[in-house]
Amino acid sequence: MDDDVVANFHEEEEISESDIDDSFRSMFAQLSGDDMEISVQELRTILNRVVSKHGDLQTDGFSMESSRAMVSLMDKDGSARLGLLEFQVLWNKIRKWLGIFREFDLDKSGSMNSYEMRLALESGGFKLNNKLNQMLVARYADNDMIDFDNFTCCLVKLEVMFKVFQQLDRDGTGKVEMNIIEWLYMTMCG
Repeated sequence: MDDDVVANFHEEEEISESDIDDSFRSMFAQLSGDDMEISVQELRTILNRVVSKHGDLQTDGFSMESSRAMVSLMDKDGSARLGLLEFQVLWNKIRKWLGIFREFDLDKSGSMNSYEMRLALESGGFKLNNKLNQMLVARYADNDMIDFDNFTCCLVKLEVMFKVFQQLDRDGTGKVEMNIIEWLYMTMCG
């Protein structure tokens, strides 16, 4: 049935400070500055520097919106900044998403069409119906093509929305009831 919507993304890996290698720790110290945390603006700068070095990717760069969504997804302490552990988990996710993007960019154009996007989302753990897939392409595509930063932003948004839904679906019924505060939080912050 095409109406099934399922998220089978892996739970965030549990890592500790001792799991982080010295080279990553050193890179983080350089990027984060004196406060040892990565802000939304710093994350955007870092990601745009990284993707600019990948000539095989079509991109207009990460937006503040996508950087905010990533910080929101990973920020466990409510600081609106990423500490070392949070940044390591996000970095691992982005590397995984880059691998998925490259695998399903079947024509190696550096961007994805709607068919490639659907396959990539499924590989990323999201089985969506046709209507949702079409809506996501309409939202994240430019000229019917999805670049890497928009693909990443889409995955972040899906993960956040599924996680919030799972928290609200206390009985596991696939249905939620929410008050206005929960609705506003989910739609404005998720």
